[in-house]
Amino acid sequence: MDTATDPTRTPFAGPGLDEIEAARAIVARVAQPTPLETSRYLTDVLGAPVILKCENLQRTGSYKIRGAYHRLSKLTAEERARGVVAASAGNHAQGVAFAARELGIHATIFMPVGVAIPKFQATRAYGADVVLSGSIVDETLRAAADFAAETGAVLIPPFDHRDVIAGQGTLGLEILDEVPGVETIVVPIGGGGLISGVASAVKQRAAQEGRTIRVIGVQAANAAAYPASLAAGEPTEIGLVATIADGIAVSKPGALNFEIIRDAVDAVVTVTEDDIARALLVLLERAKLVVEPAGAVGVAAILAGLIPAPENGAEPGPVVAILSGGNIDPLLMQRVIAHGLAASDRYLRLSIMLPDRPGQLARIAEILAGVNANVVEVLHTRHGNGLQLSQVELVVSVETRGTEHRQQVIQVLRSAGYDPVLEEE
Repeated sequence: MDTATDPTRTPFAGPGLDEIEAARAIVARVAQPTPLETSRYLTDVLGAPVILKCENLQRTGSYKIRGAYHRLSKLTAEERARGVVAASAGNHAQGVAFAARELGIHATIFMPVGVAIPKFQATRAYGADVVLSGSIVDETLRAAADFAAETGAVLIPPFDHRDVIAGQGTLGLEILDEVPGVETIVVPIGGGGLISGVASAVKQRAAQEGRTIRVIGVQAANAAAYPASLAAGEPTEIGLVATIADGIAVSKPGALNFEIIRDAVDAVVTVTEDDIARALLVLLERAKLVVEPAGAVGVAAILAGLIPAPENGAEPGPVVAILSGGNIDPLLMQRVIAHGLAASDRYLRLSIMLPDRPGQLARIAEILAGVNANVVEVLHTRHGNGLQLSQVELVVSVETRGTEHRQQVIQVLRSAGYDPVLEEE
């Protein structure tokens, strides 16, 4: 959804450039400048230089440490003595736990009951008390708010707070220093903390320099609260559908975040689950980077053709895609890789009904070998639903080289008299 934007308009509803500059000195105590990696593959796809900002390599595995540390550093001595509480399924939890440890503040973190074990263990390893409560994040947030009311602990919001936004905005300043000619920045959006900070920083700096920098936000289509909210003109709650990008699955934008995004972000686009899975696979294979699904949506948008190449000057300027986090559950990674291969037409599962007589399995193997298809897994059973007494079912998983090869595999089986049925991963 496009938003009418005047890039020279300042100040924004959120923190001013001076606030973000001051936050930078504070955040620098714990956050390291993360690498930038030029992607030749994505450059060829987009037709403009694409640079990956690797916040997946940040301490705690995401950008969240920036906003969390900045917010906690602003607490008074009396507030610090009361301790802090936060609710999160992962990155915000780790950011708050780490920041609290560094500042000597006691932290209690509420996490959903089904949280990924690596995220639970990492949060506890930073010294926080971890409480499992609620089956979804909204329930966990309510439990944390109740705890704050009962104990006096300071509730640290994940995105809707001026100090948090200013902390996240330090990433925008870092990009401007490292890629001074940047023309477009692509940013994942959940509640809006990261993009509102980055947009506040880069739009105000660009206005001072008399130039334009586009900021484009990306949401998972299954959790896209911003397009609906921008259309309605106010933060609007949506029903969430399950998404692999759980780190940006937020049902309603933050109030302050919404104001900044409405005024300072040039467009918000959405990507599908298949788009995200393909992006993770590209980052693994081409960039050798482990990125969580939420952190890869910017790359997904580039691959899906949703990010137009910059048009300023004779040569398009750089596009920076922020990889916002790398905290992915290994079991989820396994499933996502398989899904990404299938979405890229490089992996398929076929169900084939065979007559129950000797030699059929060998014949299928010979046919597949004839078209250089690599068989990954085979299931041969006489007990499937709907099978006749004279039939067996063969489920074969095959690795292919792409769309053309995939169609060739299916066609050669049909030409041999079989009726392969494609199974979803």
